[in-house]
Amino acid sequence: MTINSLIIDFLEYMEIERGSAVASVENYDRYLRRFAGFARANQVDSPEKIDHELLRQYHLWLHRLPDATGEEPIAKVTANYHLIALRAFLKYLIKQGLTVPSPEEIELAKTDERQISFLDDDELDLLLSKPDLNTIQGIRDRAILNLLFSTGLRVSELCNLKIDDVNLEKNEFSIAGKGGKVRVVFLDQEAKESLKRYLLARDDKSEFMFLGYGHTNKIQSSNLKSQNITPRSVQRMIRKYAKMAGITKKVTPHVLRHSFATDLLMSGADIRSVQELLGHSSITTTQIYTHVTDQHLAEVHQAFHGLRRKENK
Repeated sequence: MTINSLIIDFLEYMEIERGSAVASVENYDRYLRRFAGFARANQVDSPEKIDHELLRQYHLWLHRLPDATGEEPIAKVTANYHLIALRAFLKYLIKQGLTVPSPEEIELAKTDERQISFLDDDELDLLLSKPDLNTIQGIRDRAILNLLFSTGLRVSELCNLKIDDVNLEKNEFSIAGKGGKVRVVFLDQEAKESLKRYLLARDDKSEFMFLGYGHTNKIQSSNLKSQNITPRSVQRMIRKYAKMAGITKKVTPHVLRHSFATDLLMSGADIRSVQELLGHSSITTTQIYTHVTDQHLAEVHQAFHGLRRKENK
């Protein structure tokens, strides 16, 4: 058995046995192929030859690997993703009875505390005002923006959404997220009306909620099975409207997901409920938002604490 053949087995295990999302499996594939290429360059093509020195050299090589610009090394968090995938692969090999170094020997690099970017109310209103509602594409884009903010959907979840998944007579629907985990998400009135308007404007038989259009506002593909909009298209669309709105920060689909979460927490929602709404398996993941809400609480404290005493003096 070669490392490459075992990677295929591992990816099938991740998809079938673990129920990992397609996007996650694709990422693991990319990260592990990089490791396999490094191992092959060092005359290692079988798992039995993986040793501590190879892992040490790979770790070093990763942190010197140039990024897309070729001017800087890849980000520490990106290097860590590669190592996390390798850890999972080694754990799988041990489970198959193969002798390889322990996954715990692979230490991740310390990274800076994750910063959360989100839109405030004015920025969100500006963004929502930019789609041209005289075109089918603009009507679709407004619906996408409203839905992302209303539900906190991941971009992959939005792109795979089908018309039958959403009952517009209700204000909620179920979505299968990472690992097939099902959660309930909720529609606010703006999202609901935007979706209705988009569906009424459509003249097609596709099963997907959001279709991909070209510059002519026509469906890009004649194959109904492949008409759904792609995550890359959604990213480009949001970036375009953010630029039109004069928003200088980088705006992505995930920034809208962050905006959804911070809006709830700043309005008083408890973190456990937000965890469920986001579909996070662990509360630790959701706690990245506490830094934002802590700042909000600090502003509240500064504005209102001791106010009565000051007024009575």
